[in-house]
Amino acid sequence: MASGIKQSQDTFKEEAWELLEQLEESLLELEEASDDIEEVNRVFRSLHTLKGSGAMFGFVEIAEFTHELEAAYDMVRNDKIKVTPELIQLTLQAHDLIGQMLRAHETESAVDPTRAKNIIKALKELLPLEEKVTMLSPTVVAAGTSPSGGREKIFRIRFHPHENFFLGNTPLPLLRELSELGHCSIILHLDDLPPLDELDPETCYASWDIILNTTAKIEKVKDVFLFVEDSCELDIHLIDDSEDGDVDLDYKKLGEILVDRGDISQDELGSILRAQTKLGGLLTESGLVDSSSVEAALVEQEEVQKARKQRQTGKSKGTIRVPSDKLDSLVELVGELTTLQAHISQVSQSRNDPEINAIAEGVERLVAELRDNTMELRMLPIGSIFNKFRRLIRDLSQELGKIVNMTTSGAETELDKTIIEQLNDPLIHIIRNSVDHGIESTAQRVAAGKSPEGNIHLSAIHEGANILIRIKDDGGGLDLKRIREKAIQKGIIQEESQISDQETMALIFHAGFSTAAKVTSISGRGVGMDVVKRSIEDLRGTIDVNSKLGQGTTITLRLPLTLTMIDGLLVRVGKNFYIFPLSVVEECVALIPENMMNLHGQPVIRVREEILPYIYLRELFNVNEPQDGLQQVVISEVGDRKVGFAIDAVVGEYQAVIKPLGRILNGKDKFSGTTILGDGTVALILNIGELSQQVEA
Repeated sequence: MASGIKQSQDTFKEEAWELLEQLEESLLELEEASDDIEEVNRVFRSLHTLKGSGAMFGFVEIAEFTHELEAAYDMVRNDKIKVTPELIQLTLQAHDLIGQMLRAHETESAVDPTRAKNIIKALKELLPLEEKVTMLSPTVVAAGTSPSGGREKIFRIRFHPHENFFLGNTPLPLLRELSELGHCSIILHLDDLPPLDELDPETCYASWDIILNTTAKIEKVKDVFLFVEDSCELDIHLIDDSEDGDVDLDYKKLGEILVDRGDISQDELGSILRAQTKLGGLLTESGLVDSSSVEAALVEQEEVQKARKQRQTGKSKGTIRVPSDKLDSLVELVGELTTLQAHISQVSQSRNDPEINAIAEGVERLVAELRDNTMELRMLPIGSIFNKFRRLIRDLSQELGKIVNMTTSGAETELDKTIIEQLNDPLIHIIRNSVDHGIESTAQRVAAGKSPEGNIHLSAIHEGANILIRIKDDGGGLDLKRIREKAIQKGIIQEESQISDQETMALIFHAGFSTAAKVTSISGRGVGMDVVKRSIEDLRGTIDVNSKLGQGTTITLRLPLTLTMIDGLLVRVGKNFYIFPLSVVEECVALIPENMMNLHGQPVIRVREEILPYIYLRELFNVNEPQDGLQQVVISEVGDRKVGFAIDAVVGEYQAVIKPLGRILNGKDKFSGTTILGDGTVALILNIGELSQQVEA
């Protein structure tokens, strides 16, 4: 049972982090449009779910603290208070504190309780005088009363938990919260309860019918079940909204529902009503309907039949959570299967047996489909990290006294979850520099004829097998003259060096390089952009910068869609095999003497009307075996230029399962990984971005 509790708490923490992310996003939206009632409702629902789930899973501190915030936003929903910048700021502070509470639970440490008290105290100061008395106190409603004035309504609620409901929930807090909304008549059903020797204590066999008399709106009733709606079958139906409290009317409603459900006919109902107004008694005495269905004002048979039908068909809707390590293990197994399939295909070709070839082709087709589906499981929309940076930009701009807005596009673009996780820190470095160095102060922007509000735009777009992420600001841009002076001062380049504007911009990625006039808590120590470049290269990506003085800067990250498998071009140099990522390959051309030239010591080749530099991989890798046949040049596009690589032969396209480099090759920037070919031969995956730097030497 202890393992079940631990699993439930882990599930809560995972969901809580997602809720905090949604809460932060809603708060930032609400800050820009304080009258958006839908965003207010989203904030309320996030807080309500955190409170309810926290109470169920033993996170009492989080539940009690969140209850106070929820109460404040309930007042916003009821037009008792307005959304103000102070309310947003306090809620964001509360958001951060809840995150610290979650982390403290993982490390079994404590969070200073005065922080929560201070936030609640400040929150109370924002309330009107008449609300301060009731705020920060639990809401207790006696049976037969309703928590708010207005017209009383009667709801019929059918609550049928799934069998695994107890693994992460308990029904008691839900029923207690319903009773706070008004008078409840609660009927328990145990129709599915098995014999004692077959009973599983962790399986939920019970269901409930509730008749609720309340003045609350149906949205508030639904909010009670918000955090368990995926774990149960739930139906909430308004059966009476008149002010007439006639009990017979309720029974009449019951009769109409029973007819609609097909439990009794209209004629049977009519004869019973003519005989006696006590419908329930005659129905149960006649044996037409069981007493619990009449008492609950709901036909229980409908719910039981629905649940049994679902169990029989074995169908379930929605999503399931899978631990990331299990998904990673699945991807590794698919990778091994891909390698084995390549071996089968190679053997079948050597046997020249039509039957074996047909089997190999079938296996290849199924493995390809399995591989693609498995890769899709790892793909997540990049918007999941884009939204995090809105809070970062907001806080940084307030700290620096600037007005900076953030816009995004392509948030739905999908990328491997591993890459998304490792992108967080590099993007934080870039955005911090954009806000601090890039965006000018309000006075400077106005003096330059710009809008007083700066803008940072994050975008993502697919380009072949890559994804391009751009961070663009409309700030002051890079001062190339100042960058050059600083580089000379630090000895990065010589004073007489002649370098292009693009090469000058690239100097910002050198370790320890900074043009900041003073060191701040945000930037200026020369630590950051070199880390960004290294992190992006570790992801087998490239980073480019483009800037115009006075107009802004755009930084482009080019990344592979996944780090697990790539479509590659398999080539041979001597007796060794290498793989070019197919996404950077433009074409392959023969290396014939009439097209070969040498400019300032750099070999170049004429491809149609274009002169391109190229690298002899034989020389670079110290290959001494005799050359057999005509060499070829693989033309690759790196950034905004093309570079050729002379090889001995092109073997063909190859689906490469990426393996990490061994200890001997680890740290060798020329390679980004290895793969195993069908016959067991190891092939190295070339780091084209790093190899292309050889033409600049």
